[in-house]
Amino acid sequence: MQPVTPDRAWPLLDVQATRHAEAQAAAALPAHALMQRAGLAVARLALAVAPHARRVWVACGPGNNGGDGLEAAVHLHAWGNQVQLTVAGDPARFPPDAAAAWARAQAAGLPVVGGPPADWDLAIDALLGIGSRRVLDGALAHAARALQAGPRPVLAVDLPSGLDADRGTGAAVRASHTLALLALKPGLFTAGGRDAAGEIWFDDLGVPVPPAPTAWLAGPPPATGRPHASHKGSWGDVAVLGGAPGMAGAAVLAAVAALHAGAGRVFLAALDPALGPVVPGWPELMRRDAAALALERLAVACGCGGGEAVGPWLPDVLARAQALVLDADALNAVAATPALQDALRARAGRPTVLTPHPLEAARLLGSTVAQVQADRLAAAQALADRHACVAVLKGSGTVVATPGGAPWLNPSGNARLATGGTGDVLAGLLAARLASGLEAGEAARAAVWAHGAAADAWPAGRALTAGALAQALQP
Repeated sequence: MQPVTPDRAWPLLDVQATRHAEAQAAAALPAHALMQRAGLAVARLALAVAPHARRVWVACGPGNNGGDGLEAAVHLHAWGNQVQLTVAGDPARFPPDAAAAWARAQAAGLPVVGGPPADWDLAIDALLGIGSRRVLDGALAHAARALQAGPRPVLAVDLPSGLDADRGTGAAVRASHTLALLALKPGLFTAGGRDAAGEIWFDDLGVPVPPAPTAWLAGPPPATGRPHASHKGSWGDVAVLGGAPGMAGAAVLAAVAALHAGAGRVFLAALDPALGPVVPGWPELMRRDAAALALERLAVACGCGGGEAVGPWLPDVLARAQALVLDADALNAVAATPALQDALRARAGRPTVLTPHPLEAARLLGSTVAQVQADRLAAAQALADRHACVAVLKGSGTVVATPGGAPWLNPSGNARLATGGTGDVLAGLLAARLASGLEAGEAARAAVWAHGAAADAWPAGRALTAGALAQALQP
């Protein structure tokens, strides 16, 4: 058993792959062994996260997740805890493993109480597992509401009840801790999963992970030093094209981010004629007319604050840019123009990254925000496959998808990033990573990680603004 820490990449399995691994393991083990391992792991973690808890409520559901809870209850009872057990289901209809666990609980003399106890020190949420997408209703809903009453710790077995293991959606119990069993599930790390799961732990129950995970939880990018024998040309040139009248600040934010992220030179092609030849406070940013950019030699961040003014520049940018980040209004223009979509697909083989938020992703896919958020991994993968480039779907658990590959979920970042301009900062940072020569998928993962990590390291009590975030980036 180990905490899921953001110091390395972790393989993730969806429900289908987890079920397959579970079936293979069960076939090679004695009957009920896998559930008994799971129950022991839950009980051990319960003592670790709440060592002084004496009254433990174990809320069991009608399936094998409830069976895991029953096995945990048997151990906690044997170790001297006051276990209060509730069962939201008919034990006569339990599946075989859970039925065996129920028999063990009865043999141990564990009493079953009629409803949630009035008081407890630790609760174990074993109501619903990965195989259920049912609504929490009736006795399940009653137990779920009681689990959320007060500040006491809740340990979820495998995942918080009501959470979709693949998508991170659903009205879920909010746990303080979650013990993922056998495999880590994507839904724990995106959409509502990050809020519901709390601190995540993992126990593989002695079962090896399949060689082809469904997805990956990203780790930090490899550390890269800068040799002394380098110069500004060693780190590539970035151009930022955007900043229509009234929105020049977005382009400036992207350019400042690229500068602090280590680009050798940064050219700012703002489409607002009111922006002078020198950006106040930033003499390092070189102003250029968009028509004068040598696009074939540049990593271009296009669209930040671009409004409708950016549209006419896109055919040239798509055709010529050495590397390209499409953001904001550039994405909206592509979504609305079939010819631009064709030009985007024609870039296949050249580094190209889309950075939509859910509304922009919905426009690109011809769907709705609700549909995008209902399955963020599938939406990001559809963007990457349809447009033959890397897609970065921003949000809680940002998804980085490449054509035909397994998507990556980013674990860094927090709600402080929910403020205007931070997306422009990401676009500039990503362009700097592309300019340094990184492959598009690697550049996207590295940029998204660094963007979130800067927010995670933000000093308490200091407001996070996009401008300050841009200046906190490092090469």
